Amino acid sequence: MTQDGQSKNRKTALIVSGVVAGMVAMSFAAVPAYRAFCQVTGWGGTTQRAEAEADSILERKITVRFDGTTSDGLDWKFRPEQVSQTLQIGETGLAFYEAQNRTGKPITGRATFNVSPSKAGIYFKKIECFCFTEQTLQPGETVSMPVTYFVDPGLAEDRNLDDVQTITLAYTFFPWDDAPASEGAENGADDGGSAAE
Repeated sequence: MTQDGQSKNRKTALIVSGVVAGMVAMSFAAVPAYRAFCQVTGWGGTTQRAEAEADSILERKITVRFDGTTSDGLDWKFRPEQVSQTLQIGETGLAFYEAQNRTGKPITGRATFNVSPSKAGIYFKKIECFCFTEQTLQPGETVSMPVTYFVDPGLAEDRNLDDVQTITLAYTFFPWDDAPASEGAENGADDGGSAAE
């Protein structure tokens, strides 16, 4: 093979390697970037996080329904403690979900969440929520977990949401395996230990 042929092969190999490395890097960045995009825009019914209560409360009322499920890999019982709440737009609501570890060992879980209709996601604001951190339940333990929320008054100004009278807040709990292994050893747990606040 000539010098030119070897040079072209090396150049092609470098380009292909760079493309593959770039694709791998993009795949790792895709999930956090998508999550950040959803949280900023409310895309796909992603709720928003608020630092404080709404500035105003409107006369218009809205009903918030609650739903809770667990993934197949988590042996917890998880359900909302109330079916629904009706409140004024901008009014702060407080709801509770109950979780029970049905196993004989400590298990850590984390909840994902969304609202439907998804177009209302950007207006559903959570001030405090158990879903902000992972939760660890001891064997047989049952806990009541709060979520403090409000529907932003901006919803009333959005003509696309004039037909919305009910919003459903749904959570799904998944096993959380990212707790440091050293915590599990210290706590005598074999599945990742406690990471709940």
